[in-house]
Amino acid sequence: MMAVYLPTRPFDSRRLISGRALRLVAVAAAKFNPFWRFRVVGPVPEARPRRVVCVSNHLSYTDIFLISHLPWEMKWLSKDSIFRIPCVGWGMWLVGDVPLARGSAQSAKAALSRCAEWLRRDVPVMIFPEGTRSPTGELLPFKDGAFRIAIETGADVLPIAVWGTQSALPKNDWRAGFARGVVTVGEPISTRGMTLADVPRLKGEARTRIEALLERLRSGEERPVHRQVSTV
Repeated sequence: MMAVYLPTRPFDSRRLISGRALRLVAVAAAKFNPFWRFRVVGPVPEARPRRVVCVSNHLSYTDIFLISHLPWEMKWLSKDSIFRIPCVGWGMWLVGDVPLARGSAQSAKAALSRCAEWLRRDVPVMIFPEGTRSPTGELLPFKDGAFRIAIETGADVLPIAVWGTQSALPKNDWRAGFARGVVTVGEPISTRGMTLADVPRLKGEARTRIEALLERLRSGEERPVHRQVSTV
């Protein structure tokens, strides 16, 4: 990552190039894993979304590899322990991903503030609103943070759904398994005219849309995307 980060840093203050390079490393790692087959299904924006909070359900650590197949850069909010993993965590630090210490209100406030800074610079952020992986595949309750910063910064909320990764690396089990993972993207939800009093409504709308996307993935209704344009 340093080979990409250092020469691009002077003219790429938003770290879009180095960030996209890191996501492509994740895509390559998934492709070289003989146990995994990951793909994007349904219509996907080819141009990079600007001020948008991407929110997805969360099934496995391998969701990161799957969602990285989407063709644009976004900064990830992830628990701080991931940033301590050699190479992977260091790369995330370099490209501007945001660490969060679970159980720390101070860390949560700082992390969301950092996400808001990226949004104000028109860089998308990626947040799992459940805050943890679902052991059953069913959606857990959503936390408010992603929706608060969306309203505060005037960002749209982009619902994303993943399915199939729960068998790649199940929660509380480090044994990798066979997986056929799919990711799909819904229509953005505008926060125009909303105030913080609308957080519950926005959160509920995002949840409803992700549930609908999940149902389509489970039923196999969505079809693979045959052409993608990788953008920063």
